[in-house]
Amino acid sequence: MHIALDLHDSLDQLDFRYQSARPNDTPVLTPTQMKVLRCVHSGLLNKQIAYELGIAEATVKVHMTALMRKLNVRNRTQAAIAARNLGWLRPAIGRVAD
Repeated sequence: MHIALDLHDSLDQLDFRYQSARPNDTPVLTPTQMKVLRCVHSGLLNKQIAYELGIAEATVKVHMTALMRKLNVRNRTQAAIAARNLGWLRPAIGRVAD
């Protein structure tokens, strides 16, 4: 039993070292994903975002899918809220900060 307890303690310490060595869980976005996110936060539609950034609407959809996956959200509203909560975007003009 003593060996089993020592092994368990060693595994706990290894797990602790792994957790403390991990970077924070803040997702990393590409510059284009950030631009798309800013446009979404401004209330633009995919077609408007595509025109604004000079890319295809299908490309905007690809970026939105990647954004929602990275932010672990289900829709564009949640993505905009998550970005604001992470401090990436300022509240929209005329809105009071929480």
